[in-house]
Amino acid sequence: QVQLVESGGGLVQTGGSLRLSCLASERSFSTYAMGWFRQAPGKEREFVAAITWSGNRIDYADSVKGRFTISRDSTKNTVYLQMNILKVEDTAVYYCAASYSTTSLMEREQNNYWGQGTQVTVSS
Repeated sequence: QVQLVESGGGLVQTGGSLRLSCLASERSFSTYAMGWFRQAPGKEREFVAAITWSGNRIDYADSVKGRFTISRDSTKNTVYLQMNILKVEDTAVYYCAASYSTTSLMEREQNNYWGQGTQVTVSS
């Protein structure tokens, strides 16, 4: 079974930055769209960002546009989420996801491959 492993979460002050990483266990994921979701306590899971491995399509949630940047390194089979100007409302468990396309990733979440999540906590 393929695996996605997130890292890079932690505690940061408002206005600070963090960089999350997601490592895919197999090189076959180089052809997959990958992205990030997050879930705060008591709230539904929400889409954050997605990228095709070719880099020809990138999507962001409105709440993170201009602050977060998704990127990938196909050589390392890794996708990143650079998070800047962090806000308290960004506090959540962040999950890496993979699917055949960004449309599928965002609209058919039940079919996604998922990582275990990494906690991001932003304090004021």
